[in-house]
Amino acid sequence: MSGKNVMVVEDNEKNRKLMRVVLKAKGYNVIEAATGEEALGILRNQKKPDIILMDIQLPGINGLKLVRQIKGDMLIKDIPIIAVTAYAMKGDEQKFIESGCDAYVSKPINTQELPLIVEKYIKKG
Repeated sequence: MSGKNVMVVEDNEKNRKLMRVVLKAKGYNVIEAATGEEALGILRNQKKPDIILMDIQLPGINGLKLVRQIKGDMLIKDIPIIAVTAYAMKGDEQKFIESGCDAYVSKPINTQELPLIVEKYIKKG
């Protein structure tokens, strides 16, 4: 999957770094955004990523609101979005899917599983 672009939207620098290291080791190009507003700016002004890893609990625009904005935009609505969050309550995964996410990954991040999920959803796209 080398050369594919993965956008990581995550306000926690340590989590961003972990995902960056894991994904770059698998040959992905990583585009990072610390806020929803930053992510929207990147999506509107740069090359579209092949997939987005979206933290749900973001400052400003939260992840679910951002997912709905992305899915409502004809130019970027087809990008697969994986919710990455510490929310693990019963019913949360269904809420993420209903908001437009394609899948859900819980924190702490499983570094073996993350690249497999990314690859699976990039291939679907």
